Amino acid sequence: MSPAVLDRILSKLPRQEDDRLLVGFANKDDAAVFLVAENLALVQSADFFTPIVDDPFFYGQIAAANALSDIYAMGGQPVTALSLVCFPENGDHNVLEQILAGGMEKMMEANCIVVGGHTVRDSEIKFGYAVTGTVDPAEVWSNDGARPGDRLLLTKPIGTGVIATAVRSGKATREWIESATQTMCLLNRDAASALKALLGSIHSATDITGFGFLGHAWEMAAASRVSLRFDHRKFDFLDGAVECARGGHLAGGLQKNREFIADCLVCAPYVPEEIQQLLFDPQTSGGLLVAVDPKDADAACKLLEERGCRCMRVGEVVGKTTPLLEVF
Repeated sequence: MSPAVLDRILSKLPRQEDDRLLVGFANKDDAAVFLVAENLALVQSADFFTPIVDDPFFYGQIAAANALSDIYAMGGQPVTALSLVCFPENGDHNVLEQILAGGMEKMMEANCIVVGGHTVRDSEIKFGYAVTGTVDPAEVWSNDGARPGDRLLLTKPIGTGVIATAVRSGKATREWIESATQTMCLLNRDAASALKALLGSIHSATDITGFGFLGHAWEMAAASRVSLRFDHRKFDFLDGAVECARGGHLAGGLQKNREFIADCLVCAPYVPEEIQQLLFDPQTSGGLLVAVDPKDADAACKLLEERGCRCMRVGEVVGKTTPLLEVF
């Protein structure tokens, strides 16, 4: 479903008022946060999608990493998960077994217990999880806290959407596929854990998924009532991503993402078109985008690098302007 349609539908739903709901869907955050005790809140999210790679085991791993990511993006620790499965009635049961095994392996890596799930017959395979985590209410990350002067850091390269599109058309090389698969299977756990050491300095966080980098950046800017500026030269892209964008292997949701925030973005005329396209590319199991206090930006990068995580210094937060996003 396009962001515009979903946004319009959600805006018409009644708001449920409850002081225990610390984070709901008002700001399009990554997960909900619900207070259950003075020092304990639940973090809840759900995500599932059709196969993005041919290998069913890796598909299961990617789906798990993607679902877990929303919990990490809120500063939480995943605890339990329910599997969500759509599978053809006459499908190959060995394929389903491999999907579930891949997901289970990644859940075990995250120390998250799969407690059950739900399966339905469907002509198209879909797989994912509903995940519940825990967090101290005083340590919740959200997308609405970015402050002017903050530095913007990104923890994974971009390009999974265009590479997946190239895979479907038989144009992706083995090296491109392996690089993208490895990135999508990588948990955001270590990046989140590293940044938790600077808890008071992480003012805002989100993970980069189907809305694309600039779509999720727009959500952060709008929720925080600030503007964000990005240097296109500071981004890392997956092996083959630039070639895929130049070759027109664009994911179906890319143009919808671009149309939805077109009025909120200005790109300098010298920013290459393929780079602009990639910044709208729908991501699966993408990295964390965080707004960190400028005095601790160096420390944040050092902590991330010590844990083996990427740290791209992609931009900064400024006072609210029109438009909300700038790429130069």
